[in-house]
Amino acid sequence: MSAYYHFIKREQQADGVSVAHYKPTQHAQGAWNEHEQHMAPATGILTAELKSFAPQADMRIARISLDILGLIPLDDFTITTRCIRPGKTIELIEAVMSSRGRDAIIARAWRLMTQDTSEIAGLEDQKSVYKPEDLPVWDDMKGWPGGFIESVRLVAEPGRRPGRGMVWITNDLDMVEGEPSDDMVHLLGMVDTANGVVPRLGLGLSNLEWMFPNTDLQIHMHRAPQGRWLGIEAVQQYGADGIGVSSAILHDTQGPFGRSEQILTIRPMPR
Repeated sequence: MSAYYHFIKREQQADGVSVAHYKPTQHAQGAWNEHEQHMAPATGILTAELKSFAPQADMRIARISLDILGLIPLDDFTITTRCIRPGKTIELIEAVMSSRGRDAIIARAWRLMTQDTSEIAGLEDQKSVYKPEDLPVWDDMKGWPGGFIESVRLVAEPGRRPGRGMVWITNDLDMVEGEPSDDMVHLLGMVDTANGVVPRLGLGLSNLEWMFPNTDLQIHMHRAPQGRWLGIEAVQQYGADGIGVSSAILHDTQGPFGRSEQILTIRPMPR
């Protein structure tokens, strides 16, 4: 298998709604349960559907907001995509992943008009001084189980520690079998790992006494990402009442391109 998903078929409805059918491969397997999908490739396939839905040349996706409604089965699923706020300069589209008779993820994307603003462009987030190909392999995350974690390669910048650090991640798989993934789909299909690269309690599911799964993923992009390496400059913070947050500045090899946020539910690991 050389991809996270197999495409089955697409139904185009008269009202413009698209219903795509997919089957996950073992590469999409999650880390918390062997019978679930990892949120990272699920984000990638939802991004692919949102990006390809009625595209407009002078607009691009600037934000994707994903809410996880429960366990994402490692089973056949559909993605139903529609426009819920059409517009010539601002548009809101929605893609819903459903499996086994229930919705698993709701993703919404704002498309915004693009135009030349290079005259006033400016960033506060800083470009990394490192190139991922020059950094040492970082295998600590391989302590997590599941096909998705097995599919990725990681390197870490100096100073990574529990709670904060910079990690680069890539993989050699297509999102969909037989369809080369464009850069945005490839890179956003790894962003969810931001919750796992600097966990405050250490790495590896077998050593954890506390769970910290995220119930959402928010991605904001001030430019379209490029390339095959995703840099995750992550910070993870836990509150005292069972709720935490993982935040990240997202990089490609050109520099920062956006940010992500994930809200966490912190609870004791079942025994």
